[in-house]
Amino acid sequence: MANSIASDRSKAVLPWILGVTIFMQMLETTILNTALPTMAKDLGESPLQMQSTIISYALTLAICTPLSGIISDKFGTKYTFIISLFVFTLGSLFCALSMNLTQLNLARVLQGVGGALSIPVARLSIFKTYPKSDILRIMNYAITPALIGPMLGPILGGYLVQYLSWHWVFLINLPIGLICLSLAIFFMPDYKADNVKMDYVGYVLFAASISLLILGLQFISRQNNEVFSMMLLCLGLLLLVSYWIYAYYSTSPLYSVELFKIRTFVVGIFGGILARLGIASIPFVVPLLLQVGMGYTPELSGWMLVPLALANLINKPMVTTIMRWYGYKTVLIINTLLISILIMVMGFVAPHVHAAVLIGLLFALGFCNSIQFSAMNTLTIADLTDENVSSGNSLMLVVQQASLTLAIAFAAIFMNIFAHVPMAYFDHKTEPFQATMIIMGLFTLFSTLVFVILKGTDGDNMANRTFKR
Repeated sequence: MANSIASDRSKAVLPWILGVTIFMQMLETTILNTALPTMAKDLGESPLQMQSTIISYALTLAICTPLSGIISDKFGTKYTFIISLFVFTLGSLFCALSMNLTQLNLARVLQGVGGALSIPVARLSIFKTYPKSDILRIMNYAITPALIGPMLGPILGGYLVQYLSWHWVFLINLPIGLICLSLAIFFMPDYKADNVKMDYVGYVLFAASISLLILGLQFISRQNNEVFSMMLLCLGLLLLVSYWIYAYYSTSPLYSVELFKIRTFVVGIFGGILARLGIASIPFVVPLLLQVGMGYTPELSGWMLVPLALANLINKPMVTTIMRWYGYKTVLIINTLLISILIMVMGFVAPHVHAAVLIGLLFALGFCNSIQFSAMNTLTIADLTDENVSSGNSLMLVVQQASLTLAIAFAAIFMNIFAHVPMAYFDHKTEPFQATMIIMGLFTLFSTLVFVILKGTDGDNMANRTFKR
């Protein structure tokens, strides 16, 4: 249990602390997606191999996020958050100073260490501060200003790489990081837990398995690495199975198997994995399609992605009402179908239609994404207790980051495959990107098979839903 009570002032500012933290990281991610082709040229790398800058960060998040609950329980949420934010900001500086892709990837790892603790700890503080009936509303309130990041990111990224340099993608984090640090020092509540035990064996098994699986997927997208990548994937799966066998018999595992007896948690985890494979690939694939396949400038490519973030931002205040009216099950099934259709339609028509049509499709996708992320994230923690919310929140974020990494890795794999497989329907310049979007849309479509497991009343406590429509 937490041994600190948040003051009214902390309660008022805490959502803003989370919002600014997410804003900073989402701003950089969206700027980076737009800047990747220019960065590849400057660093002498292939645009299709630049996913390592994203994967190195996401991989570090997946490895280090399991420690967020343990560290914050032991040292306190305030101290942990401040240190993690400082590390992230320092990593941003090192990214800007990088002279080659190897240095950049190492700096991204340092960023990932800070990012692995900052957002999970801020989210955990919110879960421990507010009652469950307020969580959906508070999280939407916190994330709404953060969504300005994805809206500004593509535009800002285009201008930065076209008129300044890609180094400013990371330098822009420095003032934002200082602002967030100032808020945390004065307003971040400090929660701790008693009798915290670290499961070192479980952590090593789990972190190693996730690392090997993600690295295996990254290597399989490169030529002449098939045998090595399969070895990594098989070893990763073996370690993952070993972890869950170990956790079943352990008295205090890193992640208890008891979490998977909670239906809403299981559906949120596994449905979220499949849904995010398609959704998370779009910000990576679309800039490559526009710039490499269709000849757009970085600036124009950035503007084309604005509708995706703008719709997400516009719809966020309406999500709570939508969830309260129709319930989690209905919303997730219908919304997931719409998202998968939109992704596949973009894959078919992107190079052949007026830019206004593509803008409309991206706007509609952003509108649906706003609902999808809020629903999946809050459903996953809907039935967690005070005793398992730290580990459940940590595992949820690990899965989210692993899903992002898997989405980029799968997208890179399919782009490399389709780059060498001529298809009659597609233009040879855009074929790898179009075909990849269609495949990724199918992954999202399959997640509806998971969401149908939900009961009609699941998640009602999160949406404060007391009536049926």
